[in-house]
Amino acid sequence: MTSLPALLEATKPGTTHHGFLTAPVNPATQISVHVIRGPHPGPTLLITAGVHGAEYASIEAAYQMARTDPLNLTGTLVVLPIVNPTAFFERSIYINPIDGKNLNRMFPGRAQGTYAERLAYWLHEHYLTRTDALLDLHGGDLVEALEPFSVYTRDHQPSRDLGRAFGLPHLLPSSSAGVSISIATSHNIPAIIAEAGGQGRWTTQDVRRLTDGCFRVMTSLGMITGAAEALPITEHHEFAWLHAPRAGLWRPQVTVGEHVQAGQHLGTLSSLLDSEQQTFMAPNAGVVLFLVSSLAMNEGDPLIGIGAGTHDDHG
Repeated sequence: MTSLPALLEATKPGTTHHGFLTAPVNPATQISVHVIRGPHPGPTLLITAGVHGAEYASIEAAYQMARTDPLNLTGTLVVLPIVNPTAFFERSIYINPIDGKNLNRMFPGRAQGTYAERLAYWLHEHYLTRTDALLDLHGGDLVEALEPFSVYTRDHQPSRDLGRAFGLPHLLPSSSAGVSISIATSHNIPAIIAEAGGQGRWTTQDVRRLTDGCFRVMTSLGMITGAAEALPITEHHEFAWLHAPRAGLWRPQVTVGEHVQAGQHLGTLSSLLDSEQQTFMAPNAGVVLFLVSSLAMNEGDPLIGIGAGTHDDHG
């Protein structure tokens, strides 16, 4: 029993199912699954976390959502709190340690590919495209400071609406290929990535931001009762990322949440001799939504992300 439809059929109305799935990758991977089925039919919401194994606030939030009382639920909530367990136990940053690939760039995956490609294929075939809506919970990695934000697939209005319902302070469109939400929306399934926390921490505040967002979405879908308060959201038109052209010493000069102007000095990257300094300037005016906080920087790694082109909405 590995597919979402099979799990739903095996879980009786008004009950929960907690168990393990065996993903047919090499080596076989055990993924915990939690199915909470309400007594009355309704939407199926899939919550995933742990795509990146060291984004702990999102993982803890997913486990808390797995404790939802089925008797208070219309429809079904399915939670996969650690979809990349190898990365979780290795405390791996960005990538799966078996093949060195970023799982959230591998979708839809390949049935006969590398470890991360096969895991992406299995998730795509059996879960991401078998639900009515997807919340993929993330956060800053071990070396990332982060301002909470949500991302949706550009020009997919149902996903934008989902992000607005989730209610994190910043909302951005994405045209990135290979990510979880792009696969879901290609099947016209509303989907967002919601991010809070970072730097190896899972504070009560960041976990609460994510669980509150999940409950707000469930309210908007009619899965739970109640009225969700309208929260102020800043919508950005672009998400500008800067990457390291080489390895070296990274010294940021701004902080997350800071408003920057186009051309403003963001930080420097120096060689290991602490020479050949390269200066990075803001390509756009906007808000710093994440930055790498470690001194160590590898070639190709992200340095900083700026939400540009803003529209404030106070509900």
